[in-house]
Amino acid sequence: MRHDHIAITAAAVAVVAAVAFAAEAPVPKDDNAKTADLYSGKFFKSEESVTDGSVNGISYKAVAGTLVVHPADWNDSAQNGGAKNPDAKDDESSPEASMFFVYYAKKGVSPEARPITFIYNGGPGSATVWLHMGAWGPKRVVTADDTHSPAAPYQLVDNDQTLLDASDLVFIDAPGTGFSRIAGKDKEKAFFGVDVDGQAFATFIQEFLAKYDRWNSPKYLFGESYGTPRSAVVVNDLETQHDTDFNGVILLSQILNFDLSVDRPENNPGVNLPYQLALPTYAATAWYHHKIPGQQPKDLPSFVQSVEHFAMGEYAQALEAGASLSPQARADVANKLHAITGLPVWYILKANLRIDGGEFEKTLQDDNGLTTGRLDTRFSGITLDPLSEKSDYDPQSAAISSAYVSAFNAYVRNQLNYGQGKLYVASIPAGRDWDFKHKAPGAQFPSRGAANVMPDLANAMKQNPNLKVMLNGGYFDLATPYYEGWYEMHQLPIPLNLQKNIQYHYYQSGHMVYAHQDSLKEMHDAVADFIRSTSNVK
Repeated sequence: MRHDHIAITAAAVAVVAAVAFAAEAPVPKDDNAKTADLYSGKFFKSEESVTDGSVNGISYKAVAGTLVVHPADWNDSAQNGGAKNPDAKDDESSPEASMFFVYYAKKGVSPEARPITFIYNGGPGSATVWLHMGAWGPKRVVTADDTHSPAAPYQLVDNDQTLLDASDLVFIDAPGTGFSRIAGKDKEKAFFGVDVDGQAFATFIQEFLAKYDRWNSPKYLFGESYGTPRSAVVVNDLETQHDTDFNGVILLSQILNFDLSVDRPENNPGVNLPYQLALPTYAATAWYHHKIPGQQPKDLPSFVQSVEHFAMGEYAQALEAGASLSPQARADVANKLHAITGLPVWYILKANLRIDGGEFEKTLQDDNGLTTGRLDTRFSGITLDPLSEKSDYDPQSAAISSAYVSAFNAYVRNQLNYGQGKLYVASIPAGRDWDFKHKAPGAQFPSRGAANVMPDLANAMKQNPNLKVMLNGGYFDLATPYYEGWYEMHQLPIPLNLQKNIQYHYYQSGHMVYAHQDSLKEMHDAVADFIRSTSNVK
C-alpha cells in the first residue's frame, strides 16, 4: 500500500520537449525495439519496445519500457554536460530508479483529443500486474470466481472491458517492483516511503508527458489500495509544485488514513473507528457465506446500510463507554453483533466487542476448518493452523496470484517483446523498510504517527476546484473496507460545495473488484463514464 518534491528544471524540460516524439498517434514514429537514450543515469538507461495490437475494434500501439528517475536532491548538471564531482566514489553515487511502464495508445487520435490515465497497484511493494492483467489492459487472464484457479496453462483472452475505449493507458511498476529497479547509496531510503514514493511517481509522470507529447491531454490517476494514498500525494505534488492540473483521480479500495485500518487496531487502544468501519464488511461477508442467524437478508446493499447506522450509533456508543458499559448493555450489543456477523456471542464478549480483521477471517468459518479471505472475503481456504488466533494467509491471494503472474510473464515477453533475460518481481517486502512519516501540505515537519494523506487530496481539490474524484469499493474487501473510504471522503477538510466533485460506486466483489466479472463490467462502465464526462473533450 505510498513529499519532498522533485523539481525538474525548466531547461531540462525544454530539452526533453524538444526531442519528444510527435506523431499521428501520441507514440513514437520509430517502431524499432530501441530508440535514443533520452533518460539516462549512472546505473540505468531508458529502454523501449514498440509493438502493435487491436482489441474490441481499437487499433493501438503498445510501448513497453523504462524511464530513469532520481530523488529530490539529485543534481542533474553532470548528466547535462556539467562537471562531475572528482571526489565522488561509486558507493556514494546518488540513488536512482529505473521505472518500468507499459503504454497503450489508440492510433489516429491527437493527444489533445485523447485522455491518458496513469495506473498503478499498491502494496507498498506491489507491481501493477493485477490491474494490467485483471482490469484495464487489452488482455485479461481468466480466473475462478471465488475458488482456487487450476494451475497452468492459463487462459489469456481479449479483454472486452479494457479501458482503452475511453482513455490511453500507462501501467507503472513502483521502484523495486516488476521490471523496475533501484540502485545507488541508500536506495531504499530514497524510494521506499510515503513522500519519496510520491516524488518518484510525480517525476515519472512529468518525464512521460514530455517524452510522449502528452502535456495537453486530459489526465487521470488510477490507484488501487496503497495506490490511493499515492494518488493523493502525487496529484497534490503535480498540481501545487509542478503546475500540472489533472481532470480526475480514480480510487479503488481506498485507505488515506492508516489510523483507520482494521489490521491490528488493538495496538492503538482508544481509537475504535477501525472496528466500526469494518463492521459492514463483516456483515456482508457473513451474508455471502450464509452465516447470518435466522432469515437471510435478501438485499445486500440495504442490509449493509442498516449495519452502517448501527456501527456509527449504538455500537460506537458502546465502544466509547469502555469500562463504564454495563454488563446488560454489553450483552445486548454482543447479541446484536452476533445477529449481524454470525460470530459466537461468547467469542464477541471475550474479544471485548472488538474483533480485528485477522481474527474475523480466522473465526467466521472455523467450524468448517476454513479461513476467510482478506482481499476478497468471498474466497475461503483451508486453515493452516487450527489453533491460531488470526488468519495465517490470504486465500484469495493464494487462489489467483499464480495465474496473474504467469500470464503477464508470458504476455510481456511474447507479445510486447520486453523482458527477455530479466526477472519480473510481482511483489517485494517493501513494508519493512517503508517510511510512513508524511509531511502534509503546509506542515513544517513530517507527522510522527500513522500516515494520513487526506490533507493532500483536500488541498489538491481546493487549489483545483474542477478536480473530480471517483471512489470505487467492494463490499467484500477486508483489507480496505469500503465504508472506511466512504467515511474518509466525508471527513475531508474541504468546503461542502466540493463534496459534489466526489462520486461513489460499490460492487459485490472484494479489494480487486475486477476479480468478479459482473463487477468488472459495472466498474468499467462507471469509470469510462467518469472519464468521458470530465475530460473536456468535445
